[in-house]
Amino acid sequence: MATETLSTIANRTGYSVTTVSRVLSGKSARYRISTKAANAIKAEARRCGYSAKHVSKHLRPDASNSIGLLIPSLSNHYFADLASVLIREASYWRYNVVIIDTMEDENVLRHGIKTLIDRNVKGMIVVPCGDDAMLLEQIDRTVMPVVLVDRYYDGSPLSHVVTNNYRGGQLATEYLLERGHRDIACIQGILSSMPNADRVAGYRHAMQEAGAEDHIRVVGNAFTIQNGYAETRLLLSKGEPLSAIFALSNTVLLGVIKALREASLRIPDDISLISFDNYFFLDFMDPPISRISQPIEDLGQLAVKILFERIRGERTSATQLLLSPTLIEGLSVSIIKPPIPIP
Repeated sequence: MATETLSTIANRTGYSVTTVSRVLSGKSARYRISTKAANAIKAEARRCGYSAKHVSKHLRPDASNSIGLLIPSLSNHYFADLASVLIREASYWRYNVVIIDTMEDENVLRHGIKTLIDRNVKGMIVVPCGDDAMLLEQIDRTVMPVVLVDRYYDGSPLSHVVTNNYRGGQLATEYLLERGHRDIACIQGILSSMPNADRVAGYRHAMQEAGAEDHIRVVGNAFTIQNGYAETRLLLSKGEPLSAIFALSNTVLLGVIKALREASLRIPDDISLISFDNYFFLDFMDPPISRISQPIEDLGQLAVKILFERIRGERTSATQLLLSPTLIEGLSVSIIKPPIPIP
């Protein structure tokens, strides 16, 4: 016979896992859950044998030595490296990490949250996708601590640790402008991703400040090699002036390089290139790639520290941190004479 969980009861009754948890832990009145909903949930719990014993086991502080990690794509080097830091830091606290790859899908994210609740994890570190913070905010208030990393929801009270992506977009674009480039294309990732939106906003601001707003070109819609490749091919096919490309992720960068090589264009002699995210292999490319580096170690360490301070009751208020990116110079950006002065 299959084990009954909050999730299975939620699926059969049509109510959320959070609502089921509140009802079965005696908090219906506190959260103004209707009598109809409470009775339906209690009846289903009795029918399937999910007793108060199950609930207390789920809620007691020592129920687990694990935390959950919800991350968009482990095939992406950036997220894989971030996950590695988070796992290492959690191990210092003698905790295991249950990882769920959400594949940038909000439905998978919601299912993953239910799975982690059923696994009795003590807290969650989440790289969110989509723009609906309600479920995670409910979990943080009533079930377990939640800390966002890399991305956050605008206006949400959830704790988060993120890079200043807006400043990163500015840094990369200003670097190109200072070297005389005006025809700079920006190949972006997922439009709904807040880091992507902030990077694009930083690019646009730098172009406008330099008086190059007529040269703004933002294309693309995914943090993938295929997107970088396709958009670069399309840019080249238009025959419009193009002296530099700003790739908004390492995966987009690889697609750009493939397209440029197929077009027999040399970097940086024929076209300059700068990217977001830092990886050691970028120094071994020909030429080494200039890029904006995110503080992955700091992101991971601070996110884990905040989560465990929440778990232990040492930190009760939300903590929201914005960390600074840095520019790493390679040899992928040429200097055009005369350079454009930056105010």
